[in-house]
Amino acid sequence: MKLTSYTNYALRTLQMAAIRAPHLVRIDEVAQAHRINRAHLTKIVHQLAQAGYLETVRGPKGGLRLARPATAMTVGDVVRLTEGPIDLVECFSEARNTCKLRGICQLSVKLQEATRAFMAVLDDLTVAQIAANRSDLLARLGLTEAEKV
Repeated sequence: MKLTSYTNYALRTLQMAAIRAPHLVRIDEVAQAHRINRAHLTKIVHQLAQAGYLETVRGPKGGLRLARPATAMTVGDVVRLTEGPIDLVECFSEARNTCKLRGICQLSVKLQEATRAFMAVLDDLTVAQIAANRSDLLARLGLTEAEKV
């Protein structure tokens, strides 16, 4: 299984907002810390805000912050939002399927089982958990506790 960079950046953005909560985080901070293109990150932040994960504040002292508690956000839900349906093989999709073995193939059955197990693990993981080692994360990103304000 492989998630897109878009999903990775969305999760990193939420993680950074969680470790800096309740303070605002600027898009430029996230972009610099994770070496993400600012324009690309802006699209991600927009989608996360539209979906109710982030609150954005405009203006010179603006930024972003979590729109709800990090404990109420699962990584699985974010992955579903940013990835859409996770179709490992074409037979998972009604619209794209050309496989003659659909419905009788044990490979597709096991791949679906694996996908469900993968998502179950992510559904059991919250944004709060991926930000729990706050001090270590700040240090690795080159940020200090004083910079959180």
